[in-house]
Amino acid sequence: MEKILDIVDSIAHEKGLESENVREALKTAFIKTAQKVIGDTFDYEASLNNDKRSIDLFQKLEVVADDDERLGSDEDERLITVSEAREDGEFVDVGDELLNEISLEAFGRTASMTLHYEIEFQVQRLVEDVVYNKYKQRVGKIVNGTVSRVDGYENTYLEIGEIKAILPRKNRIKGESFGPGDVVKAIVRKVNISKKEGINIELSRTTPKFLEELLRLEVPEIEDGNVIIEKCARIPGERAKIALFSNRENIDPVGATVGVKGVRINAVSNELLGESIDVINFSPIPEIFISRAMAPAIVNNVTATDEHHAQVMIGTDQKAKAIGKSGINIRLASMLTGYEIELVEQEGQSQEGGQKIQQPTDGSALLSSLFSEE
Repeated sequence: MEKILDIVDSIAHEKGLESENVREALKTAFIKTAQKVIGDTFDYEASLNNDKRSIDLFQKLEVVADDDERLGSDEDERLITVSEAREDGEFVDVGDELLNEISLEAFGRTASMTLHYEIEFQVQRLVEDVVYNKYKQRVGKIVNGTVSRVDGYENTYLEIGEIKAILPRKNRIKGESFGPGDVVKAIVRKVNISKKEGINIELSRTTPKFLEELLRLEVPEIEDGNVIIEKCARIPGERAKIALFSNRENIDPVGATVGVKGVRINAVSNELLGESIDVINFSPIPEIFISRAMAPAIVNNVTATDEHHAQVMIGTDQKAKAIGKSGINIRLASMLTGYEIELVEQEGQSQEGGQKIQQPTDGSALLSSLFSEE
């Protein structure tokens, strides 16, 4: 068992671990081995012996009175009488703790094999903890992985650096498929660790956060923090709406995100299997925000009836646009704003291009002024 500390630095370097953590793992391995080989009724302690370059193992003994009632019971092996302790020249009193050095070598091949297994196990746990913490910090961030296989349930397994991750079928955009060797971009949705299964990393391409992070990669103004993504809603692979605002007066958040001739937003859309992305200016005023979220429909009036419900007045000619194919537009507008939207159809047509739109409800003058201020 001597010279075992000489391998600490090599293990640490090879596995990318801290030397101190490896030393603690080896001490734990010695204690676990003693518990398995000698018995788990004892208390053990391991310490580094830098002179011998080894780890010393001790059995803890409690010093008790000669007539202690626990003597002769199941706890007897963990006890030593004060008289016995003093026979060895120890200056001890009742209640003190003695460390009795033991050697695993005395227990033969079984102890050596058990120690070897425990060292591997403890070091592997250290490696898993490092990887777990690394990817735990990347939850909500985009990673690139190479597909290793696709199982019978169409779950996609990817290799990301030193670890494997899974892109479940439910987290994949409808209509897309991958094969071995494909490079896939996805967001880290969840990271778990367990003794039985080790590290489990779940990826996703369907969350609104994936769209946000793709925009962050594509639009420098978002990455720099000059354009803020306030809200985002998606129906993966079909359509999305995203609300932005800028903390710089000279930056148009919508224009910056769309890019010249739509080059930036199109790049993101292509990554999402052609998903259509509506980009709007965010407003803290619910009526204005809801009105913008209903685009491309032009609304006549919006009334927030409470914190979760709103009535939207639209002309007959705008009804189809407001609802959208299979109700997708109004669903996304509701998801984006957080309001349950009730459409109220009005006879006639909505008007564009600076012409006055009739406001049939009370408070319409205030709403008109709010729009004009925007």
